[in-house]
Amino acid sequence: MRVMVRPGRSDEAALLSDLALRSKAFWGYDEQFVALCRDELTLAPSEVVAKRTAVAESGGVVVGFVTVEGAAPVGELGMLYVAPEAIGKGVGSELFRHAVETAREAGFQRLAIHADPNAESFYRAMGAVRVGNVASGSVPGRELPLMEVDALVAQ
Repeated sequence: MRVMVRPGRSDEAALLSDLALRSKAFWGYDEQFVALCRDELTLAPSEVVAKRTAVAESGGVVVGFVTVEGAAPVGELGMLYVAPEAIGKGVGSELFRHAVETAREAGFQRLAIHADPNAESFYRAMGAVRVGNVASGSVPGRELPLMEVDALVAQ
């Protein structure tokens, strides 16, 4: 799938939040689980620019987005979500590469990733390594893979 990556706009916050929820549900999580994630997966209009949001479009349609958060030298790949109809078509890889480039340009050395377990293999394929576990911000008692990517080395 051919995509164009561009800066996100504050007026897209609701669209991006909805995309994140649809993307989460794609992995077989039930409605109750997705509802628990709603706050964490919701972007406020003021956060779109603050979190260095980049949007992937294909044919004028938003098919994914990524955020690069924090301050150098160590930041976080906060959100990377792809629309269900675009999963497996290279959109996530394009957004990941864009995030690393954004991080590098902003002076980051590393990006931490609180990965959904279903996304761990994707992040490994992109050059991230698992460095531990982190508590879920949405689901009490759930642990997520804590991953890290070297922004100076990753492609």
